[in-house]
Amino acid sequence: MEPALFNLAATLIPRLASDSGFHGPSIDEFFPEILFNVFGVPVHRIHVVQFVSVVAVVLILVLGTRRMKIVPGRFQSVVEMGLGFVRGGIAHDLLGRKDGDRFLPLLTTIFFMTLFMNITGIIPLLNIAGTSIIGVPLLLAVISYVTFIYAGIRKSPKNFFKNALFPAGVPWPVYIIVTPIEFISTFIVRPVTLTLRLLMNMVVGHMLLVLCYSATAFFFFTAGGGWAALGLGTLAFGGAFSVFEILVAVLQAYVFTVLTAVYIQLAVAEEH
Repeated sequence: MEPALFNLAATLIPRLASDSGFHGPSIDEFFPEILFNVFGVPVHRIHVVQFVSVVAVVLILVLGTRRMKIVPGRFQSVVEMGLGFVRGGIAHDLLGRKDGDRFLPLLTTIFFMTLFMNITGIIPLLNIAGTSIIGVPLLLAVISYVTFIYAGIRKSPKNFFKNALFPAGVPWPVYIIVTPIEFISTFIVRPVTLTLRLLMNMVVGHMLLVLCYSATAFFFFTAGGGWAALGLGTLAFGGAFSVFEILVAVLQAYVFTVLTAVYIQLAVAEEH
């Protein structure tokens, strides 16, 4: 039934849209107009969303931990649950207590910053993720990458790069093939995949939501008539994708933080 609905929509929507001026989402939404300049630096809508996200996460964490009580209230309990999840579920599980506590501030910052900037994609009036332009994902990936290298060099200054590029137990002639592969996968692919995974998930999620809700408005208020029935379908899909986007926002924050912890764990492993 769903393929038939999509086929019908793919056939009829462009024809009807061409007559009434319907325009679906485009990549131009991620290059919005400049709103104002701050000391010569242009600021657009997504930058404002990013600023709002940072202010929100700082306020929530500060207010939730400023006057902590032995018997916490609901707000403190939620904040403690989030902080405990990063500490116990990511840092200590993957790095152990000692190294987990060392890198806990970084992992906590990455998790909550990514989560809050992702979740703005489904918040009314904001309606776009702060991670949907490359600046934030790239910055977080660079921080993760630099921390990974720092942890490895700090653990074993002489052997980190050697062990990373020349794995033990491999015959010397095979290193001609293995070493370039290890260099590309470890020092190039990791930061690139961290960046693109987060970026593209947020971009695609926004495009799907805009498509569903703009199509709903089009069918209800422009096309009218029997097309309103199809609008009910796009509205249902929009609601489902909104819930799914919340799950994606949390999952991507978790995955980014876990991968950062995994890379650090590989860097501080005993063989390094």
